[in-house]
Amino acid sequence: MNASVTGELLASILIIVGAIMSVISAIGIIRLPDVYTRSHAGTKSATLAVLLTLTGCFIYFWLADAYISIRLILGIVFVFLTAPVAGHLITRAAYRSKVPLTEESVEDELKEVLNKENYNEPVEHTDANK
Repeated sequence: MNASVTGELLASILIIVGAIMSVISAIGIIRLPDVYTRSHAGTKSATLAVLLTLTGCFIYFWLADAYISIRLILGIVFVFLTAPVAGHLITRAAYRSKVPLTEESVEDELKEVLNKENYNEPVEHTDANK
């Protein structure tokens, strides 16, 4: 086996594992009970799936065509930086909007922290059209 075949095999494995992780992420988003666990499935495994797929594409084009794609590198960096932050902010907004946890949740650690910091309750919004 030469280096080209090994590189193509590695790239193929990364792309296939990324596709499998994407399917697992989709199943998690559909099957999990509340917004917090769905957000976890959507950000963690989907981010890993996209990173594996883009890395596999990068390796394939690098070894097969001797082409280094700056777009793929930037895609990997931006997904790695923005997806976890976006998931965190969506989950934080859901918590502050008082979206309830599922009954299976064991503990609400953030509630204790916010009570210690004298967390102000969100202001009730009134409908301006009334």
